[in-house]
Amino acid sequence: MAVIAAIDDILEPTPSSCELVLDDISHRYGAGLAVDHVSLDIGGGELLALLGPSGCGKTTLLRIIAGFVAQTAGRVVIAGEPVDDLPPNRREVGIVFQNYALFPHMTVAENVAYGLAARGMNRTGQRQRVAEMLELVRLGAMAARYPRQLSGGQQQRVALARALAVRPRILLLDEPFAALDKNLRLDMQIEVKSIQRRTGTTAILVTHDQEEALSMADRVAVLNGGRLEQLGSPVEIYDAPRSLFVHSFVGSCNLLPGRVVALAAGAATVALDCGAILQGCVSGAGLSAGDRITACIRPDHLSVGARGEGLAGTVEVGLPLGPSVIHEVRLEDGLTLKIAEQRATGGEPRPSGAAVRVTPRPGSIFVFPEARPS
Repeated sequence: MAVIAAIDDILEPTPSSCELVLDDISHRYGAGLAVDHVSLDIGGGELLALLGPSGCGKTTLLRIIAGFVAQTAGRVVIAGEPVDDLPPNRREVGIVFQNYALFPHMTVAENVAYGLAARGMNRTGQRQRVAEMLELVRLGAMAARYPRQLSGGQQQRVALARALAVRPRILLLDEPFAALDKNLRLDMQIEVKSIQRRTGTTAILVTHDQEEALSMADRVAVLNGGRLEQLGSPVEIYDAPRSLFVHSFVGSCNLLPGRVVALAAGAATVALDCGAILQGCVSGAGLSAGDRITACIRPDHLSVGARGEGLAGTVEVGLPLGPSVIHEVRLEDGLTLKIAEQRATGGEPRPSGAAVRVTPRPGSIFVFPEARPS
């Protein structure tokens, strides 16, 4: 508690924390459309994650915000003012890169002071601000070290301190945890989120890691092929996906082909190709009776038992994953399902070849139009 109190003492609410608006942004690389009419309104102090597979346009959007790329169409507005004609050094944007981009010949303190010196701050002001930022990221004792003398997590904190030292209006995080191992990555996610909260800085996180986006962001923008598929809170994105892509990309899911039997009040009765009749939630419009569909069910929304109602199948393999176990079950028509269950202490996976019945949790099935080849 004493450490947190000390950090709060050196921090002041960031006056430059401000709204960022992306107004109908499009960008082409030659004939290819990398960003397709994306509009986003990010509130002051909000952390928004841009989530999507490689090539979806998220890094291009980040570079457009920073001013490294001039968009083909649309506007970037920071604190109510368009910044499209401003160079990167006048947009008041801080950036933490995936490789941290620290200067190897400079000490930790010199790296953090670099942006302050470039803006003309006097040496006394630089020393004070550097000390504040190193205290914030808990590296005050390492001010005289060089990047090569630091761990990956420490280098990441130096990069964050350097970005925040200039009190940016917008903080851009470009896959900042990709080079860290899993345990350190989680620690740094918590730390960066905490620092961003206390400084009140508006931040954009670019990532392809769904867990990272869902755990850190206030809202998540899911991109696919340059288009915005869905924007919402982490809970909305995970629990109420609006497209087959979002459901299958964010979290694991089982895809079951079938056909619509009947529709009523946002729900569909579907006949799966495996022979089962199920009820599913319909997200959006465009379905009619008789249409081919894909039903999506998450592994943790399925239960498995040795008898009773449900889909009949046979256990192919069971994988214990710490507190849970993943079973792959082959249904009678040959389709396989992944099922996630909590594992009791000492519990073993079900044996291969065991006959089981698979039952979905009520309200857990989402129905989408069948994906067609592009």
